[in-house]
Amino acid sequence: MTRILVLYYSRHGSVRRMADLVARGVASVPGCEAVVRTVPEVSAVSEASAPAVPDTGPPYADLDDLRACDGLVLGSPTRFGHMAAPLKHFLETTTPLWLAGALAGKPAGVFTSTGTLHGGQEATLLSMSLPLWHHGMLLVGIPYTHPELTTTTSGGTPYGASHVAGFGNDQPVTAEEKTLCLGLGERVARIAQRLAPAAMQAPPRP
Repeated sequence: MTRILVLYYSRHGSVRRMADLVARGVASVPGCEAVVRTVPEVSAVSEASAPAVPDTGPPYADLDDLRACDGLVLGSPTRFGHMAAPLKHFLETTTPLWLAGALAGKPAGVFTSTGTLHGGQEATLLSMSLPLWHHGMLLVGIPYTHPELTTTTSGGTPYGASHVAGFGNDQPVTAEEKTLCLGLGERVARIAQRLAPAAMQAPPRP
């Protein structure tokens, strides 16, 4: 079974809804399963700590989830054109995986949600892509063979799936946004399936 890790941070629920759609896209590919994980909040107070298990939603991710996956889809809301601090903090703990080359050669995609139409979606997607490039992952975008990229009046970019949630985070995922989320999950899963046999045969790093 090809395992695709759908790893996200969501403050108000929009990115979580997108993660569910991405996971459905992964699961639509026979022989693939989506493993959905999130990350805890970070605090400016050094004594503060999150419970080991979240009250609701999927479990928190750990490095073993990344090590075991065949592909990764990463999601975050935007924070002034960057990924949110909780996701960035988690990625900064992945140095042991980088040193071991554990993610090199695996496909990855990204998705985001913003409050406004021009709220930094593409910059946020690129900010999430940077550490994945450092890990040697193969970034998977959304090609223009998806006609929704040219018909959407809300979210949707070639860099990854996106959603315009509105200032009140009350805007539903549009039909185009939904299709692109599903398509991103399916695309990463299909590419991971094709790459997995070659990855298993690759010689270990010296």
